[in-house]
Amino acid sequence: MQFVVISILALIALSGTALAQDLSAGETSFRKCQPCHGIGEGGRSIIGPQLNGLDGRKAGTVENANYSEALKNSGIVWGEQAFKDYIKNPAGKVPGTTMMISVSNDQEIADLWAYLKQFGTDGNKK
Repeated sequence: MQFVVISILALIALSGTALAQDLSAGETSFRKCQPCHGIGEGGRSIIGPQLNGLDGRKAGTVENANYSEALKNSGIVWGEQAFKDYIKNPAGKVPGTTMMISVSNDQEIADLWAYLKQFGTDGNKK
């Protein structure tokens, strides 16, 4: 029984560390997105929309952002699963999208989503 308790406590301690590592890895991964997307305070739409408040936002709705008609009409509401499906193969998920970069590594996608979803619509971290 003592072994089980120690194992559980170790797992809890490691999960806190893993979260920090995930956010850091997600921030690193986001660097490849920065030529097109802004995020955080002062984040702005560049070629693609700014990504503040992405979690729960309907695709194609950021004012003054350049969207393909395909993405505007996709009906996607961004959440973890929708993001994962899209980022793996944007053109496969939404034929006609202008998104040109994909990410195929599941861990990198999870880290990137963890990084993105921490920003509220105002660009501040939640």
